[in-house]
Amino acid sequence: MEDSPLAQAKRTPNRTHFTPERIRKAKCPQGRQQLLVWDDDPRSLGLRVTVSGAKSYVFEFRLHGRNGRTTIGSIEAWDIAAARAEARRLQVLVDSGTDPRDEKAAQARQKERERNEQQRQAATLGELWPEYVEANSKHWSENHQKDHQKAIQTPGLPRQRSKLKTKAGPLYALADVRLVDLTPDRLERWLLEESKSRPTAVGRAFRLLRAFLHWCEDQPRYQGLAAPSDVLTKKVRKAVASPKAKTDCLQKEMLADWFKAVGQHENPVVTAYLEALLLTGARREEMARLKWADVDFRWRSLTLGDKVEGERVIPLTPYLASKLYALARRNEWVFSSATSESGRLTDVYRAHQRAVAMAGLPHTTFHGLRRSFGTLAEWMECPVGIVAQIQGHKPSALAEKHYRQRPLDLLRKWHTSIESWILEQAGLEQPAPNAKLKKLGVVNG
Repeated sequence: MEDSPLAQAKRTPNRTHFTPERIRKAKCPQGRQQLLVWDDDPRSLGLRVTVSGAKSYVFEFRLHGRNGRTTIGSIEAWDIAAARAEARRLQVLVDSGTDPRDEKAAQARQKERERNEQQRQAATLGELWPEYVEANSKHWSENHQKDHQKAIQTPGLPRQRSKLKTKAGPLYALADVRLVDLTPDRLERWLLEESKSRPTAVGRAFRLLRAFLHWCEDQPRYQGLAAPSDVLTKKVRKAVASPKAKTDCLQKEMLADWFKAVGQHENPVVTAYLEALLLTGARREEMARLKWADVDFRWRSLTLGDKVEGERVIPLTPYLASKLYALARRNEWVFSSATSESGRLTDVYRAHQRAVAMAGLPHTTFHGLRRSFGTLAEWMECPVGIVAQIQGHKPSALAEKHYRQRPLDLLRKWHTSIESWILEQAGLEQPAPNAKLKKLGVVNG
């Protein structure tokens, strides 16, 4: 009488009929790394027991003349019935010419894509903002980097030079918002609410946000989360407060009081810096970054870092030359500071505002000093192109752009006259010629 298949299976080495008890008792023999035990039905289902005691179901197959094996899963995740059903399903794949390992790899890739998509969808503005800044900061000026930091600034942090805590930046209210939730309605509500107290700052923050969204759209991993064409609608753009043109400027009758108040500051470096801003019309950071290597007393020139052209050379006028020459040479910076980490002046705004208030003058910003230079120059009927070139403005006409290449001597002729006129209105005389400066030809004896 022929034995039953079950009886034959029980006599076959490492093949048995899987039961919970047999699986529980299965152990890896001493001296081996693993033990493989095979089920009787389906015969392709196996149990792998490692030397550490881990147990998992495996499926063995033959496809295109080659043997293969893939893991189904641990015994904790799969009971015997489920493991047998999975082995039969995989056998169907093999019979159709599909390698189960390929299917498993495809499933893993799909799960990875789903996991990445979930992470992508969960990305918030606050999480991506530092990545955006880091990717682009090498192309930005120091001030532009600070604008991005202030735009999303966390409230309640200690300030470096004040006992007051930091205030929330305009974009802080959106920091925890997912990009996929950044809808036009949400942006409009944010703009209207924030603009109630600080419309100018919010308008600037919106322009930074707009550039950020365009950057995200250019990154494959963030593309489509908040497409600018979908988010920055006409309705949103209308909610942005229009920037108001600044008009702060020193008039000629204010110059005497301004020079007197600024000259009373206890730090001569601060005084020289503020006067340099007015007498050159330079941007505040251009002048603050001036190094001694950029000052040429012999050929009477200053080389400023220009945000438009990279750098520009302007005349070193007599009064300003005497003020700079008298400064202490602590380090490489002309307007040095013994207390600043950078070694140069970084916070002169309050000093200037105190001087303006002491003189009883209207509120005047650093850019107001730049505006003042251009305005006061008109009293000398100085050509507009001359003033623009000294201040570092872009040429505003075709002739200026392509047909005017003014030498430094021509700029000096007008710039010296402008300085002399400003000093005259301020009730100041040209400085007595320093022997060294006289020898170098900076001032006339």
